[in-house]
Amino acid sequence: MGKRLARPLYEQELLRLQTDLVDMQAWVQASGARVVVIFEGRDAAGKGSTIKRVTEYLNPRVTRTVALPAPTERERTQWYFQRYVPHLPAAGEIVLMDRSWYNRAGVERAMGYCTNSEYHRFLHQAPIFERLLVEDGIILLKYWFSVSDVEQEKRFRSRAKDPMRRWKLSPNDVLSITKWEDYSRAKDTMLVHTDIPEAPWFEVDNEDKRRGRINMIAHLLSQIPFRTVDRPEVEIPERPPAGGYERPPHDQSNLVPDHAATLEAAAGRES
Repeated sequence: MGKRLARPLYEQELLRLQTDLVDMQAWVQASGARVVVIFEGRDAAGKGSTIKRVTEYLNPRVTRTVALPAPTERERTQWYFQRYVPHLPAAGEIVLMDRSWYNRAGVERAMGYCTNSEYHRFLHQAPIFERLLVEDGIILLKYWFSVSDVEQEKRFRSRAKDPMRRWKLSPNDVLSITKWEDYSRAKDTMLVHTDIPEAPWFEVDNEDKRRGRINMIAHLLSQIPFRTVDRPEVEIPERPPAGGYERPPHDQSNLVPDHAATLEAAAGRES
């Protein structure tokens, strides 16, 4: 991919696409459509930041992000797909999966967290499971976020130095640097078995996050047959005349301390 997309162009197009996302969400609600969008890729590939831009102006009661933790001991004894089924959308809902059932084909395979029989059973069952979802009317979109080993390491080191983002680095994330080829082989095998006509994989070149976000959101919108839905104008009523209500004195409430006033006073002393 070429040089980094200029910020003004990126921000202008991102806002336009986010406006379309709001229209798309309104159509999903009105039509009763069910949408599942899977975000997969290597650690630090930019899945989470893209999801943040997708959901920025959307209603969280309609568009939900699902990011499941490691399975419990009980969940490990269930049918593998069972823990994901309760998170599938009902009519008028969108579910964005920050990682999904493809954990088994990626991190679990590369890190040795599943057996060979569990892994091969997954490769056999995943296309069947997804065909059932699509057959039932769910719109299923699968995105793989691609990033080079050099860029991944750069992002890891940036996170390690930033105390505000260091929480994003798990032991598995760090160890994945040493297993680049294992992850690559796992990804290639996954695509061979699960890139099906009913639910194909779409690869996002996310070496430049700005370009990747724009490209992914534009493609997402192109894959959902939405149209603009007429929404009623919201009319703010006139405030009625006062009816004699008196608010209790402030000293009877547990007010949050005015931290902003402290900042203002400190700034005034420094100027």
